[in-house]
Amino acid sequence: MNTLPSTIIVPPTAGQALRAFGDEITPVLTGAQTNGQYSMFRTVTPPGGGPPPHRHMNEDEWFLVVEGRAEFFRDGVWTEVPVGTVVYTPRGVVHSFRNAGTTPLRMVLHTAPSGFENFFARAAAECAKPGPPDMPRLIQIAAEHGIYFA
Repeated sequence: MNTLPSTIIVPPTAGQALRAFGDEITPVLTGAQTNGQYSMFRTVTPPGGGPPPHRHMNEDEWFLVVEGRAEFFRDGVWTEVPVGTVVYTPRGVVHSFRNAGTTPLRMVLHTAPSGFENFFARAAAECAKPGPPDMPRLIQIAAEHGIYFA
């Protein structure tokens, strides 16, 4: 039996911003709202920021570039893409992105199935601790969620 409402309306100010790895990610729709089908986020990446190349073993990921200069890493090559571009990365494929501009990069990120929000919440809690980030611990948290750095 499906207990989800037929429509979910999320206002633009909804969600609590999480910060990890220098990025800000705001969950907009979570697995709790979508019956585990997918998650959706608003992301803000500072100039020069972005994750190292990595792969997700549990979820597919796709991005919509909303504002800024984005470069995506795929097949061992960085490619700049314009605003409005959608980039899809299936699970298991090494990928990354970075802000190639001088202003914040804003994107909408989707993952399916849901679960990425749990990783990022744990990573944000770890990054909020005093002192520099404990990278071995962050790598362990990532692995516990099926995310591996290349």
